[in-house]
Amino acid sequence: MPSSYLIMIKNTDQYLIDKILDGDTKAFGELVERYQNFVYTIAIRILKVTEEAEEVAQDSFIKAYDSLSSFRGDSKFSTWLYRIVYHKSLDMIKMNSRHTTYQIIEEITDDALDHIENGLECMLSEERTSIIKKCIGLLPEDEAAIISLYYFEEQSVKEIAKVTGLTADNIKIKLYRSRKKLFSLLAGYIKPEILNRNGKAI
Repeated sequence: MPSSYLIMIKNTDQYLIDKILDGDTKAFGELVERYQNFVYTIAIRILKVTEEAEEVAQDSFIKAYDSLSSFRGDSKFSTWLYRIVYHKSLDMIKMNSRHTTYQIIEEITDDALDHIENGLECMLSEERTSIIKKCIGLLPEDEAAIISLYYFEEQSVKEIAKVTGLTADNIKIKLYRSRKKLFSLLAGYIKPEILNRNGKAI
């Protein structure tokens, strides 16, 4: 068997999962290292409080470790793990009786979405990412999570449905509405960047 193939197999989540179930606890550390940044990202986007996000991230990995034998591989491991994080984050919100209310800054038309998207392209990559993350943090908890999963982790609608427990159609609706809310927040940042054909700011 080619060595390159063996290396590819050893880099898969399932390979590490099999090792963990065989008693290799160090292999779980590799999984934690692989996913810890985005697990925390999901938690902080939902909870918006550093200490709570850190607690949820830690609890989620503990839950994943304890429940690993129940992972059947009918979805990606990341999808299964993000589901744990998502629901633990919502449980934390319920426990603290906290919920973010959101009011859309301005109504964004479908045509305006294209203009704003073009404006984002004018920004430097680092600046664009920073502004988008800041605005995502202002969205309601569940919508911030869905937007993050879709755009930053590139989870499909079907995978996000598994994470959240919602239907695929519901996810599509939420993505559309959340995107408009996000772009209403972004509009204030990128309007000076949007130029019309005459080179004048819109």
